[in-house]
Amino acid sequence: MITTLKIDFVSDVSCPWCAVGLASLLEAAGQVRDAVALDLRFHPFELNPQLGADGQDVAEHLMHKYGMGPEQLAQNQEAIRARGAELGFTFNMGGRRIYNTFDAHRLLHWAGEQGTAQQLALKRALFAAYFTDGRNPSDAGTLVQLAQSAGLDADEARDILAGDRYADAVRSEEAFYQQQGITAVPAVIVNEQYLISGGQPPEVFARALRQIAGGDAG
Repeated sequence: MITTLKIDFVSDVSCPWCAVGLASLLEAAGQVRDAVALDLRFHPFELNPQLGADGQDVAEHLMHKYGMGPEQLAQNQEAIRARGAELGFTFNMGGRRIYNTFDAHRLLHWAGEQGTAQQLALKRALFAAYFTDGRNPSDAGTLVQLAQSAGLDADEARDILAGDRYADAVRSEEAFYQQQGITAVPAVIVNEQYLISGGQPPEVFARALRQIAGGDAG
């Protein structure tokens, strides 16, 4: 018998550990597919809502925000790259900038209304575009292309980005999860009850999913 678990995945598209966490969760889902199915939905969290249109150099940003020096930054980026490689996800860390992601979250909200498969496809496309290909996830043209690649209507995506549709919905969701105590991402909430934080290894996700599905979670 297959148990379906509701998964609320709170994250930002410019968060490398969120990309790791999603790849790891999807690998875990494959490991437990004999007993567990996931009803996976994505929710917005902006790590850097203050960023303007031009963004900021990643190294400069991390130095200012977290006090990272060049050596610590290099170690952190290598750890992320290695974790991604283990999961089949490619991080190209050099020379990147970090951008405002609000419009990407608006499109993800819309994609969720079209279906869980479309939202997942867009989320994965956004991660790959930013972390692997070095594209700008705040650029309207890029976002339209990614929406189309995820099976969404390009003209409607363009119309959404030209206005402020879903802006209030995204801000409302962001406020809700902040009020629930979510201050770091990824935050993986299972059945609105169990929180798994961070980019955990697949075996950690798989064990937790089996325990929750079997009623054995503490």
